[in-house]
Amino acid sequence: MLGRLTLNPVKHIDPWLSIVFPLMLWFGTAGRFVFGGAKPVPVNPRNYRNYRRGDIIVSSAGVVVNMGLFVACTVLAVATGIVGQSLPLTAPVMGLLQRMMVWGVWLNLLLANFNLIPIPPLDGSHILYHMLPRHIGARFRELSRYGFLILLALLIFVQSLFVLLLLPAILLFRLAASLISPFALQPLLFS
Repeated sequence: MLGRLTLNPVKHIDPWLSIVFPLMLWFGTAGRFVFGGAKPVPVNPRNYRNYRRGDIIVSSAGVVVNMGLFVACTVLAVATGIVGQSLPLTAPVMGLLQRMMVWGVWLNLLLANFNLIPIPPLDGSHILYHMLPRHIGARFRELSRYGFLILLALLIFVQSLFVLLLLPAILLFRLAASLISPFALQPLLFS
């Protein structure tokens, strides 16, 4: 009904998330950090059989997919390394594929971890809301109308907080890199 069940990227562009927010981050961080998004996925909570469980499942779905892709990219990075080492003629192509898989590892970890930050409208805020006592959760939900402004302010002015919040992604990437490095066909990211 919204015309968004399409591969046409224009239908998914949100003026705020896709244009203004990334530009503000670009200029606010002097080009060190840029992040954007598409129109939020519409969800009708009336379709949930159990509201609390349904909201947690929907909110954690993206994170679960990102973690599954992280595992798949790690396995594929090792596999491409094994093929490249076993068949030296394929090493240039396998090296390129392996580099793409390593980027897949990093980006999926980053997205999963970022989405778990409990600031509305990120998915972590929905999960935290259901963990809080009802009266505190209701007040927490009121922050959602200011969530993007809070997120933007934190991204621009308190970047060190995000390094701390993204520490699990960094640690998991180091773990994945230690599994991939014996099979690395070229230097891994950040090395």
